[in-house]
Amino acid sequence: MSGTLITLLVLAAIGLGVIFWAIGIYNGLVQLRNRFKNAFAQIDVQLKRRYDLIPNLVETAKGYLSHERETLEAVIKARNIAASAAEAAAANPASAGNLKSLMSAETGLSGALSRLMVVSEQYPDLKANETMAQLTEELTSTENKIAFARQAYNDAVMTYNTRREVFPAVLLAGAMGFQAAELFEVEDPTERIAPKVDFSS
Repeated sequence: MSGTLITLLVLAAIGLGVIFWAIGIYNGLVQLRNRFKNAFAQIDVQLKRRYDLIPNLVETAKGYLSHERETLEAVIKARNIAASAAEAAAANPASAGNLKSLMSAETGLSGALSRLMVVSEQYPDLKANETMAQLTEELTSTENKIAFARQAYNDAVMTYNTRREVFPAVLLAGAMGFQAAELFEVEDPTERIAPKVDFSS
C-alpha cells in the first residue's frame, strides 16, 4: 500500500468520525429539545384546565358579587389574555418571547384571581355555596399541578441548555439551530404562594 492511499484512508476515517460525532450531538440535542417541548405540553394541559374552570367560577360568583362587576370582568379579561398567550407559547415553546408573554399573562391572571378570592371571602353566602367551594378546590388542585409541571419543564430546559452549552456541543449547537430555551419562572413573588381560600366555615 502506498503512503498516499494510507493517508487518504486515515483522512476518510477521521472525516467519518467527525460526521458521526456531529450526528450524535445533533440527535442528542433533538431528543432533549423534544423532552422540554413535551414538558411544556404538560403545563399547557393544566393551564387549559384552569382556563376552563375560571368562567364557571366567575359565573357562580356573579350572583353573589353583583357589586363587584369590575373584579369579575378583570378576571375574565386576564383569563382571555393568558389563554391567548398560552396558545402562542404552545405553538412554539422554544420561543423566549412567547414564554415571557405567557409568564407575564399568568402573573396578571393570578393577581386577578387572588383579588376575586379576597372579595369572595367577604360574602358568607358565597363561601357557603357548594359549587363555589368545589370550583375553588379544583382550581387549587390545578394550581398545584401547574407548579409540578413547571418544575418538570424547568428541569428539562436546564438539561437541554446545559447540554447545548458544554464542549463539544457548544461548537455546533448554534450552527445547527439549537437556541437556548427559556425557563418558566414566576415573575411575581406573591404568585409563588398558591391562593388558599377556605369556604368550609
